[in-house]
Amino acid sequence: MTISSEAQDAVVKTELAPTGALRVGLIEAPSPGLIFVSRAADGKPEGVTADLSADLAVKAGLPLAVTLFPNSGAAAAALQAATIDVSFMPVDATRRQMLEFGPGYYDLESTYLASAASGIVDVAQVDQPGVRVLAIDGTTTFRASARTLTHTQPVAVPTVAEAVERMRAGQAEAFALSRDTLRPVVQQVPGSRIVTGGFQRTQVAVALPKGRPGALAYVTDWLDGAKKTGFVRRVFDARGFRGDPVAP
Repeated sequence: MTISSEAQDAVVKTELAPTGALRVGLIEAPSPGLIFVSRAADGKPEGVTADLSADLAVKAGLPLAVTLFPNSGAAAAALQAATIDVSFMPVDATRRQMLEFGPGYYDLESTYLASAASGIVDVAQVDQPGVRVLAIDGTTTFRASARTLTHTQPVAVPTVAEAVERMRAGQAEAFALSRDTLRPVVQQVPGSRIVTGGFQRTQVAVALPKGRPGALAYVTDWLDGAKKTGFVRRVFDARGFRGDPVAP
């Protein structure tokens, strides 16, 4: 839906950024990805979602206020409490009950990183008694892992960094995360591998608090336009994700 410039101005002031600044919640990890951001040398967040947030703020004519969260569950809770205005995160049925979602920009696959000692090479081999599985607390990946595993269950950890530490210390055999985000993690856990197959497919989308229909229409127009003009594709390429398709 396209809205007039007058209506857009009203939406920006009353729904998109009621405090006068665009409060965006981004999710921090040791390495940036298609969802996660990391901190540059000057402390500023860098990654795909940081670039998308900056573009949205410029288009809306708003100052940008970024809050970093340890996981997407914490960012979702902040959206639900309306202490932030926008975030980017994977979608599932639980989150749709709490939040509004605009367009997706990336089709995500959740899978596992397996330790060298485990001998695990495909997703089915993770589901064995005694296999210690880690997943980030409050995330769609955690819920999907818990739902699809029958002989073991994931243990919640708050951050990617803690999961990496536990994997390096031999305290777990598998770590559940999106495939794109696991690529740099392989380098941080010697001998580890990303298994074949996955256990969840969903979209990463722009998310807002419920009860802001004008803001939802605004960000939908913005992200649809950013995909059509090739802006999202250019962001992916600039951040090293040339092989990852933008969601149609």
